[in-house]
Amino acid sequence: MSDCRETRRSQAILRARKIPRRVWGPSRSIIPALLFLVGLAQTGCSKKTAGSQMAMPPVRVIAVEAKLQSVSESLRLPGTITANEMVEIKAETDGIVQEINFDEGQKVAKSHLLVKLDETKFASSLAEAEANLKLSRANFDRAKQLFQDKLISQQDYDQTASTFAVSQAAVDLKRRQLQDARVHAPFSGIVDARQISPGQVISRNTRLTWLVDLDTVKVEVKVPEKYLRQLELGQTVEFSVAAFPGEKFRGEVYFISPQIDQESRFALVKAKIPNASGKLRGGMLASLELTLQLRDSAIVIPDPALMSNGDNFMVFVVDDNNAAQLRPVEVGLRLPGKAEVVKGLNAGEKVVIEGVQKLRPGASVILAPPESAAPYTQG
Repeated sequence: MSDCRETRRSQAILRARKIPRRVWGPSRSIIPALLFLVGLAQTGCSKKTAGSQMAMPPVRVIAVEAKLQSVSESLRLPGTITANEMVEIKAETDGIVQEINFDEGQKVAKSHLLVKLDETKFASSLAEAEANLKLSRANFDRAKQLFQDKLISQQDYDQTASTFAVSQAAVDLKRRQLQDARVHAPFSGIVDARQISPGQVISRNTRLTWLVDLDTVKVEVKVPEKYLRQLELGQTVEFSVAAFPGEKFRGEVYFISPQIDQESRFALVKAKIPNASGKLRGGMLASLELTLQLRDSAIVIPDPALMSNGDNFMVFVVDDNNAAQLRPVEVGLRLPGKAEVVKGLNAGEKVVIEGVQKLRPGASVILAPPESAAPYTQG
């Protein structure tokens, strides 16, 4: 009788404290289990008082084994695809377009002649400069000999040498101007739409076309400051684009900005992606996935097995005697429909995922057939 009085006193204390109910998801709480234990104690006391004790029947539950699998935490961000190299093609001099040696969309090699301007005036100017240079060289050679024979002054010699140097510089300039009448591709790539026509008079600021290198592309993304510690050079990124739904592209991080934008608190991150197929184009919007954490052997259980009380988590584990034991666990990454357990559980142990509300610590259980757990073990 003293035991029963003590039990009733404990129940009164529990009711007076009005323990709050904290719920983990729909109908998932530790409080129903505690209330069930209180009711069980009261029933057991009255049975004991009557001089008899009735064993509780086993509870039918669905349980699955905690499994080892790889888990990863990813961050999804929008990004922009840019060409590996992209340059606006312009001539370095004024002139008349004589030849256009490319087709729009053509792939050209480095140094390919794209545009040729009328070279007539540049060639004539060069010929004049070369004639002046020839005369200056002859005068210089003569003055050099006379200076060695002490027949002219140092001043006369220096003046002749200066004239020769100026003539040489003029020839170099005219040759460069003649070269500028021909516009070559600075690197291998694809030529964009042309902006000129044959016979058109252009200036050095006239855009001729664009040259784009898409053999390799870059994806640029702005990453929040708090995630930067989980990024490193060489890290793999995965993304998709609207033009190719369902297809994944992979690249490697090669640049993490040393400077964070003070207004947005974001840092620029770039990755390179091989693009031999040419599917990716500059300006495309990329849906980027950055893998922040990756563990190859993590213990994972279905999410419904977890019970929470504030920040504390527990599960019912079925032991070798088919009894349910309440065990505290520490949860890591949350996955779709699953959770990683980093402490308190071993791989291969069975956790209850249905029938938790009917259990008490130490209660006997009957396991449902394995196919009952199929919806929780798929994927």
